[in-house]
Amino acid sequence: MMMSSGEGSSSSSSRQAPQQPLVQLSRYESQKRRDWNTFGQYLRNQRPPVALSHCDYTHVLDFMAYLDQFGKTKVHLQGCLFFGQAEPGGPCTCPLRQAWGSLDALIGRLRAAFEENGGSPETNPFANGAIRMYLREVRDMQAKARGIPYKKKKKKKTTITTATTTMEEETI
Repeated sequence: MMMSSGEGSSSSSSRQAPQQPLVQLSRYESQKRRDWNTFGQYLRNQRPPVALSHCDYTHVLDFMAYLDQFGKTKVHLQGCLFFGQAEPGGPCTCPLRQAWGSLDALIGRLRAAFEENGGSPETNPFANGAIRMYLREVRDMQAKARGIPYKKKKKKKTTITTATTTMEEETI
């Protein structure tokens, strides 16, 4: 009793579920999803675990402090010889921290993810004023430690020159 090559292959293909095309997320959306999952894992690892519905700005502040241990930015302390120097001349024992820009971007992504996952803008712990104040303090402290004052970038005014305007100026 031999099976032909066609028997068996048709029955196995009918059992397979149709494949759904995978949607490629943008880099921002991928980071936002990864950050949201990391924050959720952080809350679950707390003792006792914290439900997202009970999360407040203090949990967000604790999360940012927790992330400092994985930082790669050397932040010189006030007693360090290199404090206030943009280009330090050697190694020191000052801690590595998360860079202000990384924390600022992280909070922006988590703020958006909170609302996309059903959270209310009014109760968004990532939008709390204490978070903005903390980020401002981190920014100022890191700028002072490097000896580079933070300056907010000013928006450039763009002027549009049309071909008719240029032609009118040439005829005058």
